[in-house]
Amino acid sequence: MEQFLRERWRNQEPAFGFWCSVGDTLIAEALASAMPDYVCVDMQHGGAHAGNLVAMLQAVAAGGSSPLVRVAESNPALIMKALDAGARGVVVPLVESGEQAACAVRACRFPPNGTRSFGPYRASISAGSSDPRQLEQVACIVMIETAAGIANLEDIVSTEGIDAVYVGPSDLSLALGLPPGSVDDPRFASVLEEIRVACVAHGVVPGLHCYEGKTARWAVEQGFGMVTVAADLRTLRAALALELGEARAGSSARSEADAGGRP
Repeated sequence: MEQFLRERWRNQEPAFGFWCSVGDTLIAEALASAMPDYVCVDMQHGGAHAGNLVAMLQAVAAGGSSPLVRVAESNPALIMKALDAGARGVVVPLVESGEQAACAVRACRFPPNGTRSFGPYRASISAGSSDPRQLEQVACIVMIETAAGIANLEDIVSTEGIDAVYVGPSDLSLALGLPPGSVDDPRFASVLEEIRVACVAHGVVPGLHCYEGKTARWAVEQGFGMVTVAADLRTLRAALALELGEARAGSSARSEADAGGRP
């Protein structure tokens, strides 16, 4: 049960994933069936909730991928709940200090390594073990995406037990006074590289949220080891718009042809 991000990174292999924001179990299973390394269930901005979290994680596992959960906030109770439900790791948003990062790590580990309370009601089933030392082999991933987080970058990445730092381009852009998703702005690129370099220096996996394969490929080429390739709702809407446009183009061509044949 070695932590999958570190294992892949040690083998010089990036971990690719999908983002699940719809909150539907069939969508989650379908995403996982494409065989990414992970599918992250978003409980911060997505439609997943406490009532369907177990079912969402079961769906990801049934599809054949590792389930992660982005919790709603940096809250030990929410982190423990996601891990007890069977998440193989948590993504903790809006981490702004080394102490917040350390608090997230402690919530992932049982005493004496941390403060996680023992109650793995589903995790012991999905992991096939009730051994605390086995159950705590989960990914603790923190997000640096605010002005305070950037200012305290070194303290955060040097926190023992952090497996990865994950960057969301929208909030990081806003923190820099830019419109959401300003990935091409030199200021954004400079801070993003600063985060990546700090991660590598401290043996932490640098992660980046992307929306399509081209950007994800670029991220890997830049040295990011945890790369979300696409998000379900955004990709679905883009694909449907593309197909609708293709259909309407055919209809327009037919109408023009009919018009041209009229006397």
